[in-house]
Amino acid sequence: MDFIELQEKMKERLEEDRSVNTIEAEGPSLETAVAEAAALLDVPVRRLEYELVERGFPGFLGTGKKPWKIRAYERSGTEEAGEDEDFFAEEFGSEEPVIVDRDGQCFVLLTANGVMLKVTLPEGNGRRVSESQTLKTINARPVKNLDTEMVSRAVQGAAGIYIKIADFDQNPANDTAVTVELDEQEMRAWIRVTPPGPGGRDLTAEEYLSEIKSSRVYFGLKEDAVTAFADKPVYREAFLVAEGQRPVHGRDAYIQYNFETQPNRVRMREGVNGRVDFKQLNIIQNVVQDYVLARKIPAEAGVEGKSITAERRPANDGKDISLPLGKNVHVAEDGVTILSDINGQVLLVDGKINVEPTYLVEGNVGLKTGNIDFLGNVMVTGNVEDGFFIKAAGNIEINGMVERASLEARGDILIHQGIAGKGSGVIRTERSIWAKFIENSNVTSGSMVVVNDGIVNSRVDAFGRVVVRGKRANIVGGRIRATQEITAKAIGSPTSGTETVCEVGYDLRAKIRFDRLSEEKKTAEEELEELERNLQTLLNIKKQRKNLPEEEEKQLREMTENRQSLLRALQEKNNELAKLKEVLATSLVPGRVSASDRVYPGVKIAIRDAREDVKSDYKAVTFVLEDGLIRARNYEEPEGDDELGRALDADTAN
Repeated sequence: MDFIELQEKMKERLEEDRSVNTIEAEGPSLETAVAEAAALLDVPVRRLEYELVERGFPGFLGTGKKPWKIRAYERSGTEEAGEDEDFFAEEFGSEEPVIVDRDGQCFVLLTANGVMLKVTLPEGNGRRVSESQTLKTINARPVKNLDTEMVSRAVQGAAGIYIKIADFDQNPANDTAVTVELDEQEMRAWIRVTPPGPGGRDLTAEEYLSEIKSSRVYFGLKEDAVTAFADKPVYREAFLVAEGQRPVHGRDAYIQYNFETQPNRVRMREGVNGRVDFKQLNIIQNVVQDYVLARKIPAEAGVEGKSITAERRPANDGKDISLPLGKNVHVAEDGVTILSDINGQVLLVDGKINVEPTYLVEGNVGLKTGNIDFLGNVMVTGNVEDGFFIKAAGNIEINGMVERASLEARGDILIHQGIAGKGSGVIRTERSIWAKFIENSNVTSGSMVVVNDGIVNSRVDAFGRVVVRGKRANIVGGRIRATQEITAKAIGSPTSGTETVCEVGYDLRAKIRFDRLSEEKKTAEEELEELERNLQTLLNIKKQRKNLPEEEEKQLREMTENRQSLLRALQEKNNELAKLKEVLATSLVPGRVSASDRVYPGVKIAIRDAREDVKSDYKAVTFVLEDGLIRARNYEEPEGDDELGRALDADTAN
């Protein structure tokens, strides 16, 4: 539809509307107001034309409520809503408030067909264009034969389309001129417009679009922006009218790691008091077998672009990368996931993912390293300082000394320079412990404890044997227990008054559990005895007074419940102790205590249930159990002596 046809259509509508019966209606919603107007006019809603007079408001907490108000009339003619309906009818159906507020506008163009006027409706809470504002805008342009009635109807209808309202004397030589500029890559286009001179006409949106397309701009044309520019042109400035689609190159493949790839990044942990525990630095990153270490995110395909002249702009696909496979890792069936083969420490070394079964500490375990908890072997080239601990699922090897620290391992523990526990060091393993010396420490081994230079004032438990072999292989002070055998060069001291106790000949695990339960039973019996005294006191008071105050009655109930709990716990301990006695009675082994040089007076020896206090020197002796009594025999070499000797000699040489 061109402007002439549109003008004629508008005139016909205006003539028909002069006799239209206009009514006003209101309601709590826009739909209600429209339905009310349709009922008053006795027409279907689809044949209703209306103007919004006042927007409604639902109110807040019952105040400030306003109804929706409209001015409505019946649409002329008999046609159903169709193509032209968009020019005259406002779409409705939502009661939600309009977010954007924009005033109505009026635009005047000088065209080859005359002076054209377009008036738009406001949006949201914007204001309508008044007739005086419109006339002021029109009078700023060279017009003649102004049709004021058409202006009035255009302002009232605010249909957003151009209609002719006047004539003007055109001078084609002074018309608006437009140039189209393209960038070198033909990805953007601008127009630059010069204003019309006296009698010169403006360009319409269609004319601007035609000029742009004639410059080979076929893609990415911003038609809405061009239409807005035609309504209100900006002269002598470049205005962007088209923009191509730039190619999007595909992202390269990359590795998504499930562990910290920068091992020097320390992650400190706060304690319950809010202070940072500098021993818990979390430097080691433990993983277990089949742990997902990393995953490759595949490369992406590129997205082709297009220039404003509709030429293709190719895009590059992302580059693929190989999987960074190192030691003890493998690829899952999906071909992109990297899994661990073993338990251990995950490291990124030279761009490769490795899982190391051994964690190496260069130097001491202390504030620099923090405590160590590792699912593999741990090797320390220095010492383990006071107050720190090492926990390993494999072996622990310390090239230096272990001070007042704690070591716990499921494998062997090897300490080249010995243990100086200062009375509170704790060493525990499920297998064997090898050390140069043990001093003032608590040591528990699931197999053997093998020492070069002696054990001093320590508590040592070995579920196999305790073997002290070397030039200074003495046991002095403390309590040494082993299931099978205790052997040393010398046991006790001719000058020290410290008690030395050696116990062998029974299942040590069962014995340790039996001793612990016995202590717990003794404590529970003492607690029960005290509780029963207090309970009996309350019962006597209640018997005398017939009743007790509420608080004392509550105490009586609690004491009775606690007594029952203690009785049940004691019964459980007695049952377990009985079973442990059977184990100890049926799992006795031939235990022995040996000294290749001598045993000094004051040493206490226990083999199974027999006890013997050594009262005189014994040279090159082995104590055994015969007929329920401890007997002294000539010294007997420990079992596997050759193998132990070779291991100790090798360790000494290292």
